[in-house]
Amino acid sequence: MPPASTGALTTVSASAAPSQPEQLTPGRPGYRRMSFALFSAGMATFALLYSTQALLPAISSGLGATAAQASWTVSAATGGLAVCVVPLSALSERFGRRTMMTASLSVAVAIGLLVPFVPNVSSLIVLRAVQGAAIAGLPASAMAFLAEEVRPKALVAAIGLFVAGNSIGGMSGRILAGWAAQAWGWRVALGAIGLMSVVCAVVFRLMLPRARNFTAVPLDPRALGRTVASHLGDPLLRRLYAIGALFMTVFGAVYTVIGYRLAGAPFSLPQGLVGSVFLVYLVGTVSSATAGRLVARLGRRGALYLAVSTTAAGLLLTLSDSIATVLLGLVLITAGFFAGHAVASSSVSRTARRGRAQASALYQASYYLGSSAGGVLGAAAFHAGGWAGTVALGLLAVAGVLAITLYGSHSARAVAQRTSRVGSPAAGTPVAGSPVAESPKRWPVR
Repeated sequence: MPPASTGALTTVSASAAPSQPEQLTPGRPGYRRMSFALFSAGMATFALLYSTQALLPAISSGLGATAAQASWTVSAATGGLAVCVVPLSALSERFGRRTMMTASLSVAVAIGLLVPFVPNVSSLIVLRAVQGAAIAGLPASAMAFLAEEVRPKALVAAIGLFVAGNSIGGMSGRILAGWAAQAWGWRVALGAIGLMSVVCAVVFRLMLPRARNFTAVPLDPRALGRTVASHLGDPLLRRLYAIGALFMTVFGAVYTVIGYRLAGAPFSLPQGLVGSVFLVYLVGTVSSATAGRLVARLGRRGALYLAVSTTAAGLLLTLSDSIATVLLGLVLITAGFFAGHAVASSSVSRTARRGRAQASALYQASYYLGSSAGGVLGAAAFHAGGWAGTVALGLLAVAGVLAITLYGSHSARAVAQRTSRVGSPAAGTPVAGSPVAESPKRWPVR
């Protein structure tokens, strides 16, 4: 893509040619430093964003809150992120990805150190909403940084490593919180997560290499509006946004409510063991980090079909009263979710030809709105119908992902047939740059 014109909110070199020498490739020192830095940032992001999730039963008890009220300590954070991610991504176009990621992580960590001292659930919800808004500057900026600095063929793997950091952070934060809460209470547990995030933030800043392919552009709200409107007007991007939201609805519902399910009959697990259940996040680390190889073998739509079927099977298994079967179900849900998320998010980065920071930001907004909806609706479904109600909600969201992907497959075949009938140098041979050349196998939902 040519350099952005003045006033346009675009990512200048995100579409750089694969042969560009300044782009990072696997096996190079800069690539390893970048991967480790963003892995650390991903750890801090998920550890902070979901710091209260494993502690909801303890918070309910300590602050006299219902499950629905306590669930807002998670949904407020993800909602704050969803609302602020697009504006902050625009600021990253002006001030730089590294600057935005550093500022966002620093503010979020500072708030994380204040969270343990809240006097009531209302204050906790408000502070968590502000923390989520602070975190908003990191995910979309990270995706745009990767799209600009990493060669296209390595982009899925690089984003997969960032998502793997999310899963490690989510897992370690919850496990640490669970055992700390059992020993010293939920306030100490939140403080421990804050301190762990401080370490991650320092590592991120020290390890992240300088950006080589970023060029600042002036802030222009009207140009931002046009860029956002063009992304929302793209049918493929809309489908990718919906896929991210629906996958996260399942994940948000399951992991917001699972603590109540495991702490109650017939399992009655203590808080430490409830937090340890999040060890299954290791499966997400593997599935997201290997998403690139999965796409290479199955194609993007094939990878999504596998993610959908794996998630649905896991949901059904969690209906069992056997703890081993429930854990297996959580493993499958986690593997399916992280694989689907890695495929969808990397597809957004490759689909957008301009304004990639905003394209990624819109994906993050829909993704975290799905998390907020999943947390609130999952808690409501649990209150109305027990765990079976939460599972039903999850299956409904999974069915939505399946329907979108099937529609995309049908659309790809229809486009291929229309183009081949129009004519080309050889019947049925796609012309470079045509919809047929790019859509049937390359993209999951076109």
